[in-house]
Amino acid sequence: MNAEQQQSRLYQRLLFETSTESLRHGEGGEGGTQSSPREERQAFTATDQARALTKHLMEEVIDRDNLNRAYRQVKANRGAPGADGMTIAAAADWIAEHKEELIASVLDGSYQPGPVRGVQIPKPGGGMRQLGIPTVIDRLVQQAILQVLGPLLDPTFSDSSYGFRPGRSAHDALHQAAKYVAEGRTIVVDMDLEKFFDRVNHDILMARLARRIEDKRLLRIIRRFLEAGLMQAGVCTARHEGTPQGGPLSPLLANLLLDDLDRELERRGHAFCRYADDCNIYVRSRAAGERALASLTKFLEGKLRQRVNREKSAVAIVSERKFLGYRLLTSGTLTIAPQSIQRAKDRIRQITRRNRGVSFERVISELNSFTTGWVTYFRYAKGKRILSRLDSWVCRKLRCVRLKQRKRAVSIASFLQRLGVPKNRSWTTAASGKGWWRMAYTPAAQQAMSNQWFQDQGLIGLAARYLELQQ
Repeated sequence: MNAEQQQSRLYQRLLFETSTESLRHGEGGEGGTQSSPREERQAFTATDQARALTKHLMEEVIDRDNLNRAYRQVKANRGAPGADGMTIAAAADWIAEHKEELIASVLDGSYQPGPVRGVQIPKPGGGMRQLGIPTVIDRLVQQAILQVLGPLLDPTFSDSSYGFRPGRSAHDALHQAAKYVAEGRTIVVDMDLEKFFDRVNHDILMARLARRIEDKRLLRIIRRFLEAGLMQAGVCTARHEGTPQGGPLSPLLANLLLDDLDRELERRGHAFCRYADDCNIYVRSRAAGERALASLTKFLEGKLRQRVNREKSAVAIVSERKFLGYRLLTSGTLTIAPQSIQRAKDRIRQITRRNRGVSFERVISELNSFTTGWVTYFRYAKGKRILSRLDSWVCRKLRCVRLKQRKRAVSIASFLQRLGVPKNRSWTTAASGKGWWRMAYTPAAQQAMSNQWFQDQGLIGLAARYLELQQ
């Protein structure tokens, strides 16, 4: 057993070993005479949601096994430090020293989360996305709460909701959308909620949560997580709305709030797929789509206080819009959206920049890491032809990199000759004075650095990986 495994086992033993036992014996509930929450939960029927959501959920949150699972999950996520700078490695020592006071504050509802560290990242379609990274200890508490609330809340959500739910994925949403389109619903109402996570109304969200949870201690702590300050550029600002992406609880709370939208769509009989705040409704006519967009905009802005982005929302033929990176044809066939191809090219350009100063082997390794994951996500699309063209473009980019690394004409000519190009053709290409992009397209460069040569260097072709996944 290596040192890291030994340390991991040690920290698992340190986590809250005795806290829950002492709390349960003779207590169970607040008065000390009721049965324990775990015993109560076993007696509940699967359909009795009202009784399953007791006012003693906090005892399950601080259960030793639950906290250990939460710690392992936070550690496996390998997240960045929060505003306090504490790393995951340092958190284990902190827990060993402060576990009793931490568990006591969580149990009585007095736990005070620290501010989240604000980070902004560029959005694919332009603009910036606000992330809020909680401290490691706050992430541990949130994860422990999630592991208790998730199994209670998730089964009550709509079957048409796919985002951040166990056993469901973006591909499930896409397959269902394809079925709707194949049935003749070729018009899509593509609704875009403007900065949804930043504009979640705390009062509305907590009211939805209070309908299902009676434990006031748990509700207080979740409210504090929502209202935790945002630390950015050394300044901590108060938050009165929003649940920034970055904490374990955010996806569950977002699904809880948008469950009202799902139920409204089901009540109206709409065919729809929702993945987090990305919602597509499939109808048979443009007129029906316009009516749905207008009425649902009123519903969202009036009842949930969410703003619909009128510039990005639209009613259109499905092939004119994208959903989760894919494009749907009117036949129900899935293809890769042009925007996704462009974003992939942008990422490949970053990896193959000729002035990076890294080895060719590292460039290929980084490319493989990106392209294999990208193709795996788009494996359900009909895209062999576009991927073959993308392969050719990638190889030309790599030829540019390799030629640029040789720098001078003498070195380029020598390199081409070693790869089987005749001397006169090698020198003609090397001394041509062409730019790297044009030189990479010359017959000599293509002969020397053929597709087979790139395979020998370890490059995984997009089309080859795609065909492999089809099998």
